[in-house]
Amino acid sequence: MSNSAESVQMEEVRLRAQSLLSSSGSAQDVKAEVLTLASIALPVSEKYLHLTAEEMLRENTVGRHKLEVLESLSRLVKALSILEKYGCNLTSPTRPRYWRSVKHNNPVFRTTVDAIKGGRRVLFLYGYTNQQIDGLSFPDEVTEPDCNKVAAVTLEVMTLRTEVDMLVKGIHPHPECFEDIIPCLIQPKKTSDDSVVNLLGDLGEKPPTSTPLAKPIPLPRQTQFPKAPKGELFTPVNKPPPVVSECNLCGGSSSLVCPSCENKPFCDACDDLYHRHPSRASHKRDKIQKAPQETCSICGISSVHIECSTCIQRLCLNCDRLFHSHPERRGHSRTNLSATATSSASLSTWECAHCTTMNETRAVLCTTCDRPRLATPAITVQDGTGSGPTSQNTEWECKSCTVVNQGSSILCEVCERPRLATRPPVLPAPEFGSKWTCHFCTFVNSKPSAVCEMCSLPSKDSPRASGSHSLQQPPSFTKEPPELGGTPQPKPRATLDHRRQKMMRDDGLALIHQIKEAEKRGVSPEEVYAALSMCGSSSVNPCDWLTSELPHLLDEICAMAASVQANYRVGGSRIQHSVERDGAPPELNTGDGDTKLSRAEAKLAWLAAGGDKDKAVRQLLRDRQVKMRELQSLGFQDVSQCEEALRQSGGDIKGALSLLQRPLMEPFHQRIWLDQPEPPINPKHPDKQRMCRRLLALYDLPSWGRCELALSLLQEPEINYSLEDVVQAVKESHDREFIRRLLNTECPVCLGIFPRSKMQSLTSCQCSVCHECFRQHFTIAVRDKHIRDMVCPACCEPDINDPEQLDSYFSTLDIQLRDCLEPEVYELFHKKLTEHALMKDPKFLWCCHCTSGFINDGNQLKVTCPSCRKSFCAQCKKPWEPQHQDVSCEQFQLWKRENDPEYQRQGLAGYLRDNGITCPQCKFQYALTKGGCMHFTCSQCRHQFCSGCNNPYYKTECKVPQCKCSGLHAHHPRDCLFYLRDWDADRLQALLQRGGVDFNTDPSNDSQTETCGVMEQKDEGGQQADSPCGVQTQPGQAGLCMKHYREYLVSLINDHMLDPALLYDERELLIACERYLMDSKKGEGEDDNAYHARLKKALMEVPLGEKVPRNK
Repeated sequence: MSNSAESVQMEEVRLRAQSLLSSSGSAQDVKAEVLTLASIALPVSEKYLHLTAEEMLRENTVGRHKLEVLESLSRLVKALSILEKYGCNLTSPTRPRYWRSVKHNNPVFRTTVDAIKGGRRVLFLYGYTNQQIDGLSFPDEVTEPDCNKVAAVTLEVMTLRTEVDMLVKGIHPHPECFEDIIPCLIQPKKTSDDSVVNLLGDLGEKPPTSTPLAKPIPLPRQTQFPKAPKGELFTPVNKPPPVVSECNLCGGSSSLVCPSCENKPFCDACDDLYHRHPSRASHKRDKIQKAPQETCSICGISSVHIECSTCIQRLCLNCDRLFHSHPERRGHSRTNLSATATSSASLSTWECAHCTTMNETRAVLCTTCDRPRLATPAITVQDGTGSGPTSQNTEWECKSCTVVNQGSSILCEVCERPRLATRPPVLPAPEFGSKWTCHFCTFVNSKPSAVCEMCSLPSKDSPRASGSHSLQQPPSFTKEPPELGGTPQPKPRATLDHRRQKMMRDDGLALIHQIKEAEKRGVSPEEVYAALSMCGSSSVNPCDWLTSELPHLLDEICAMAASVQANYRVGGSRIQHSVERDGAPPELNTGDGDTKLSRAEAKLAWLAAGGDKDKAVRQLLRDRQVKMRELQSLGFQDVSQCEEALRQSGGDIKGALSLLQRPLMEPFHQRIWLDQPEPPINPKHPDKQRMCRRLLALYDLPSWGRCELALSLLQEPEINYSLEDVVQAVKESHDREFIRRLLNTECPVCLGIFPRSKMQSLTSCQCSVCHECFRQHFTIAVRDKHIRDMVCPACCEPDINDPEQLDSYFSTLDIQLRDCLEPEVYELFHKKLTEHALMKDPKFLWCCHCTSGFINDGNQLKVTCPSCRKSFCAQCKKPWEPQHQDVSCEQFQLWKRENDPEYQRQGLAGYLRDNGITCPQCKFQYALTKGGCMHFTCSQCRHQFCSGCNNPYYKTECKVPQCKCSGLHAHHPRDCLFYLRDWDADRLQALLQRGGVDFNTDPSNDSQTETCGVMEQKDEGGQQADSPCGVQTQPGQAGLCMKHYREYLVSLINDHMLDPALLYDERELLIACERYLMDSKKGEGEDDNAYHARLKKALMEVPLGEKVPRNK
């Protein structure tokens, strides 16, 4: 590249635009840079570094005329715009899903990029270098496109597209750069006369006048100025512009004159084309005066071309076409007043007086404000009643029928005349009072009637009115004597019209009768019309002719068509030339045999030709050629097989495809009916297309791209997943990285790697475990553990103390365990689940002798277990004794303390056992002490609670407001054993003495032992067992250890509802107030004693624990 200023500017703009395009991928971001590159005056070879622009332009410039070259360049612009989109998609940060391949069967690609030469070379520069059967693609080893190279190529594609588009529109600033490449489009400057000739040649027209080559083209007669007298100078500049009637190029009505072009006149269309050239774009043109001419009665702008004798109006071509398109006015008789072509004034525009929008002449309403063409900002009513401005929505009165219409309507609702139409003239009196012309079919009716004799439609004007009008004003028929020796007068025009109308009526009625008769015999109207063209002059019935003669005619048409093809192969014939003239392509057949045509195809061609045999032959060959091309585009290249299939199917494409595909499907049919199993899909098979088709057929994958993705994943090294796992993952997503994560999921229990499809999750958490761990965990939980132990093996969710969450959890867990557990284990799960549901029944009881439960429907205290047949009390759950009969549980316990020697021998240990732990949820009683760990778990319902206050334990966040604890915790009241077990025995005894409660310090005579005999639950070898405490006793503790003696004292405090806040010191008061979220701030100047008294009083107002066991 040279070092000129243009080259330096080119390189700077190119680098800046390439950087923008490679980062954003948007064509709008580099639009200004592309226009700058296209406007730089450099040769094509220096401007384009990657594209072979000269070769591409020469290959795609087809045609000898300018119009053909422009059409081929327009196709090139469309193809370059599609290639530009391919490049922008590759450089975009968010590339499309299927950016790696370009399919040839894409209709947009086939009609644009594949329709030009050099399109695939551009795709090769983008990186689509791998040739596939159905298109192009990136190589498998390429994971990302080269954005810098793609941006550089795309920038040149955009620049070339912009330059070619400017050449087509004629606005390129430097067309001389393409003078050697497109010589027929870019021509050197010539004189004005030569330019006129070239312009006419480019438009495909001839000059209006033929002049000798030696003489220059003279100006029209109207443009030659008169000669000045002798001695005077003639200055035409001071005179008004002359009146010119003909355009210097097209011969139409001229509207402009160009002084720079020797005062040549032009119409608007020719002026726009002629002065579009850069050398003439700066010419100043003057408007010329036009002779007044009659304008259309509707639009008021265009000249009159049509006169309608029915509605008495003179219209232009556009208004006539619009006004007479109504069904009621379609049959009006109209006369063409202009034999010449329409002038170029129809190509001019008009400016709306309301919104100043430039509209086409053919438009009756403004495209912006929908106002009529002749509307003004203030329309004046000319009816003499006053004037004033009217808007678009103002009602208007029709000047013909005086009906008031809505302001938005253009035509009158009654007479359908335009809004600005004037009042129609009064119709002259008819020559014959009884005759009238139908407004629908223009038939002249000779008798007054309400309907037309031809079309049976009602007349627009009442015949009675016409009759009365003729009676009121009778025509005068004064017969004058003929002159002697005069010439004979011709017959009046009315007689000829009447005869023509009668012939039309008779022919129409006969045709309608024949069509009705043919429909009864199953013959279509098209067949009747075509048959009449063959036997119309004879008396043969068309239906009979179709039955007897049509088959022979169809065979003749088929033979003539075959002869045309045979003559073409030999060297051509007269019929062949006629076929070519009618538009049939020259390549009629490439086979060696005769053309095989069917009667069905010949009949369709004969009907399309309207019964003309020669046209039917040409139509038959054209239809067959189109069908053969369609079959060849689908991959069937054997001409003889295609012709035979079309003959057997009667020309039906679908039927021919079925016949052609049947031999191809025969191996597949033979294979699917064999008893041998299908071979497994081999990802490393060399035929990749076949493997993809098998994946589509067997696994119902959504697209071809998903099949290719599955095969590529299976071909990766060191894989340990099966084909089914990969297919399942590919169905869920098309992202390769996401699929890899799905196929490599770690089990949190066994730490193995499994696909996500082989993992199982619970609805209570987000954990996923493998099927084997899931099955083993719940099998062990069902067999050896409680129903509430069936939680997630990874995170131990959900919280079993939440009854609502527990019920929904078990409902979904039942569905998951149905397929993974063995039948006997699943049956045991259902049994435990049933027992868990029964425990919620208030009549459900647990046996105190065994572990069975049952529902007690009776009201007696004594109940008998159906399993062990032993009795117990339904209220206190103690073994039944005869002394309990007709005695309450409290009275029975008091009697037992006073009279039972065994109970007295146990002393306070028996008291603590009888006042043991009772589950607040299932009411199961345990003869155990509350000392030790206060976190108790019921063995029956797995409810976790505090044995001192019966409040539940929470593993996670609880439902108590303003609770900030997230671990294992319970909310204990201040009189719970959880807090009072830390007090000394003397302090507890002081609280009892203050409350006036007696307590024991010495053991009974029979219960004196050296060790504590209170039963408690101990963990021995991983099992929970009940055994005596065994701790050494001390004097003054009533034969109990210190731990159980404190428990005894706390039970007395709870039984008598004594508040331990009476003995709180300052630190305990502040801790308790903080626990109950009370305001413990000391007031200003407040005494310590008063402050402590105030806190103690506020604390004692808070009630004690509601669930604390209290035995009276």
